[in-house]
Amino acid sequence: MGVILFTLHCSLFAVSCSEDEGEPAEFDNWQYRNDAAVVEWAANSSYRKIRTYTQDEATDGANSDFIYVEVLETGAGKASPLQTDTARVAYRGRLIPSKTYTEGYVFDESYLGDFNWKTIGTVSGASWIEGFQTALLNMHVGDRWRVYIPYSLAYGSASTTTRPAYSNLIFDIALVDFWHPGETRPDFKGRER
Repeated sequence: MGVILFTLHCSLFAVSCSEDEGEPAEFDNWQYRNDAAVVEWAANSSYRKIRTYTQDEATDGANSDFIYVEVLETGAGKASPLQTDTARVAYRGRLIPSKTYTEGYVFDESYLGDFNWKTIGTVSGASWIEGFQTALLNMHVGDRWRVYIPYSLAYGSASTTTRPAYSNLIFDIALVDFWHPGETRPDFKGRER
């Protein structure tokens, strides 16, 4: 299992953002709120539910053993990347919504502004967090998904200056290309960062 490398966003946030006395802090009860979000995702029948690749298919599994997918666009590709492949993706990663960040705080992204296949910035890699990799193993070239990842399939109890501990992650992921070890690809026509 690898770790996705993030280019830190220029804006930083404090774990406790409240200016007004008596107002709840931005991330109070954060683990509880993230656990509750996973229960909501699991109950949403419009989401595709995909078991993490590290879990045995024969067991039922907990809600946190799955990623939850909202399909934004369906590509024309037929094959999916393998664990040993390198994938070229565009993504935007957010936390669950909070008081200040009603759409979820964007902690990393490979493109700015609205998504556009012709102008997106991409990254290439073979190692990703478990939930991100689970999504890629089920995507086809041209797919664009919103992927809801429980914190147990992300960074668990680890925190950074842009992401509190026990943070579920919400990624918009577009699979641009992938290739097997030893294969080469022509230059990407969009922007590579």
